[in-house]
Amino acid sequence: MDFNRNQFFFLGVFILLLGIQVRVVDTYVLSPEVTKFLAERSGTTVASASDSPGAFLAANAPSNSLVRKSFQPPEWLGWCLMSVGAVLILHSLAMPRPT
Repeated sequence: MDFNRNQFFFLGVFILLLGIQVRVVDTYVLSPEVTKFLAERSGTTVASASDSPGAFLAANAPSNSLVRKSFQPPEWLGWCLMSVGAVLILHSLAMPRPT
């Protein structure tokens, strides 16, 4: 299946906006369900909230709550996504209009 001009443009805008979001947000905190899912898939153990150094902050949390995994994307990832998005947008504008 070949992509047409509109699909290239949409993909470029999507990737450009994703790159802007990665540049603006410093840390992504995953939900306990996703943290548990990743721990099961990678074969690591999941610590409970009472095992963490900030256990006093989780005093109101249920005893079976999980520590949430955080993800800090590297700085270059946002720039890379914005560059790829811009190239796709420019490529779509250089393509002939669909007939």
